[in-house]
Amino acid sequence: MLNKNESRQRRARKTRARIAEKKTVRLAVHRTNLHIYAQIISACGSKILASASSAEVEVRKDLANGGNTAAAAVVGKRIAEKAKVAGVAQVAFDRSGNRYHGRIKALADAAREHGLQF
Repeated sequence: MLNKNESRQRRARKTRARIAEKKTVRLAVHRTNLHIYAQIISACGSKILASASSAEVEVRKDLANGGNTAAAAVVGKRIAEKAKVAGVAQVAFDRSGNRYHGRIKALADAAREHGLQF
């Protein structure tokens, strides 16, 4: 019997395998209780093109809590802006096996609103 984390890791592996087949840039999301992190990873998987998180100083001064949907929306906006600077417009969304709702959905919606396509 798999525990909660092992099940999430299994789901994440399947998603990453599909993204690797397509050889596309991916937007990876990592979620903890206190913060949410987003990285744009190159198609080869060896280089981080852009990153944003609720633990960054610029984000923390505006937010009281880094672990809610408001913080996720701010991180989504920042990662989309940083992607534009890096010259990335199209990504594959890697939710790391997490369900697409709550903070994960808030981050994705904010990134889409600010010009990132996936």
